[in-house]
Amino acid sequence: MIIEQIYTGCLAEAAYYIEHNGEAAIVDPLREVGPYLKRAEKSGSTIKYIFETHFHADFVSGHLDLAEKSGALIVYGPTANTDFKSHIAHDGEQFQIGGLTLTALHTPGHTPESTSYLLNDEKGEPYCIFTGDTLFIGDVGRPDLAQQGTLTMEDMAGTLYDSLQQKILTLPDHVLIYPAHGAGSACGKNMSKETFDTLGNQRRLNYALRAASKEQFVAEVTSGLLPPPQYFAKNAAMNRMGYESIDNVYEKGLNPLTPEEFEVVAAQTGALILDTRDPQVFAKGFIPSSINIGLNGQFAPWVGALVSDLKQPLLLVTDQGKEEEAITRLSRVGYDSTVGYLNGGFAAWAAAGKQTERIVSVSADEFEAVANADPGLHVLDVRKPGEYEAEHLESSLARPLDYINEWTGQLDPKDTYYIHCAGGYRSMIAASILKARGYDKVIDVAGGYGALKKTGLKRTDFACPSKAMHA
Repeated sequence: MIIEQIYTGCLAEAAYYIEHNGEAAIVDPLREVGPYLKRAEKSGSTIKYIFETHFHADFVSGHLDLAEKSGALIVYGPTANTDFKSHIAHDGEQFQIGGLTLTALHTPGHTPESTSYLLNDEKGEPYCIFTGDTLFIGDVGRPDLAQQGTLTMEDMAGTLYDSLQQKILTLPDHVLIYPAHGAGSACGKNMSKETFDTLGNQRRLNYALRAASKEQFVAEVTSGLLPPPQYFAKNAAMNRMGYESIDNVYEKGLNPLTPEEFEVVAAQTGALILDTRDPQVFAKGFIPSSINIGLNGQFAPWVGALVSDLKQPLLLVTDQGKEEEAITRLSRVGYDSTVGYLNGGFAAWAAAGKQTERIVSVSADEFEAVANADPGLHVLDVRKPGEYEAEHLESSLARPLDYINEWTGQLDPKDTYYIHCAGGYRSMIAASILKARGYDKVIDVAGGYGALKKTGLKRTDFACPSKAMHA
């Protein structure tokens, strides 16, 4: 028996490869399916099933391409309705993978069709359960993403409680919990950095499972939830209705352009120029109106949160050799309209004598000197609300990056704004967006709040962070 967790840190997402006696199955595959095909080929196994725990909202699954290329059957749980060929399992239906048995357990609550898959080993003993977004390590799935009709968030939370009590918590303590996400995902609010655990440990440690009553569970699970990113509903629709082949996405996007061609395509398509380089490298020189969202961070989720149109044409500026990675990560959240990339990167643009811009970035010590000299500085803290509530500079204003489209209009283009986040990644995103929108006097504080804490600047007393900061 082989069970491999394939964890993708930038999405905080876990897919699973299951194999026994020449047969294999994939649970919740990512958009790019080559690794799963190669893994099965390596061991001479046939992918028989693709199990989907629900219609994912935070990424586009690879079920369609994988089914086409492997011949595997796509399986969803009860109440699922797809626009493509799939098998809708009934509650308790069993599937064989070699000598292993997977049982579909309908566990609604996160979404109506949410289903967990219990794996029994060769001896017929329960070994592990793939819980999707029903049960995480340290948390449970948020109940506000897929409300239908008159059902409220509280109704869904109550359904989730029943699912956990009746379908999962009846299992033995030794059963391994394999969820679809870990810390950093917006599908929950209090997830652990651990990516699997035993059910027994979760009974003791998971705040939601320790609730003394259904009413307490509903109250705790529904409190402190931030609004979901705007792309969630769109990704869920793509997963239900279908999408373009990843091969076509690569064919369109892997289009090298000279600086001159880049300019023409940008003008003709109205493309957004997305610069994926390191924030501090970007600050030293970039193409006017380009937005910086670095690949060395939660690239795809931030694109999803900030670029409202999934069909927005995109032009990429990347480090040499990172073009395909950027296209892959964009496609994972449904952005399939990359139309090319700058061949030779920003260096080629600069060498061609094209116009460039820069963003001033100062150290925490330099900022401290300026702040002491001018107490009236405009300081924008773009961290999440819970981070700000926990601790912040007394002089700063809470302006979460997630809601930049809502608060940009409150700024005065004539004023100077110092921007910081926790470490420097999000602040450069915010600075680049503001710069592109005509706010020229934006200054990034390198190192973010982590560096500012080492200065003598006045800060609020630390307060235990709310669960909202993890959402």
